[in-house]
Amino acid sequence: MWTGMVVRERFLTADRFLEMMEQPEYLDRAFELVAGEPIEVPKLSRIRGIVVANLTAEIVYFVKRNGLGEVNAGDTGFILKSDAYGRDTVRGLDIAFVRKGRAPEPPDFKLYELGPDLAVEVISPNNKTSDSHLKVMQLFEAGARLVWLVYPESRTVVTHTDERAITLHENDTLFGGDVLPGFALRVGDIFPS
Repeated sequence: MWTGMVVRERFLTADRFLEMMEQPEYLDRAFELVAGEPIEVPKLSRIRGIVVANLTAEIVYFVKRNGLGEVNAGDTGFILKSDAYGRDTVRGLDIAFVRKGRAPEPPDFKLYELGPDLAVEVISPNNKTSDSHLKVMQLFEAGARLVWLVYPESRTVVTHTDERAITLHENDTLFGGDVLPGFALRVGDIFPS
């Protein structure tokens, strides 16, 4: 017998999440959707903004010069997982590269529904380590081929492939591997002097 109760959705789909983010109470905050549940993430700080700008400039220049695809910055949204139960996962990435031919043409206002070839996250002190690890796993499950976690505090970059993770220090060189063949940048050049 129907009792007149309304059952509230337990999880958000990607579409419902995007609608929610347009509400006034969410406009000055940053969120991602993880398995259907919104989580608040740190907004860009000054040092994160500088690091994102420096690295974005290097990647954009390289990608455009070589006609490799498109680069996104500023927490561009990627739907990494959708399922029938509404446990969608939408992650914002500080920088992302998608090789030519993988993204729909022309660019539109929708989110990507794929994992990027390269994902870059600049980690701030209030990022949770467990969430950073989860995000890396979700990116690879969605088809990412290379993930760089950039740590301004220690001036290091941890490069992840599906086989291993390597920590690079200031005087080491960050390579694009087979995702950005020929890309090379001294790690110290990413950070403010």
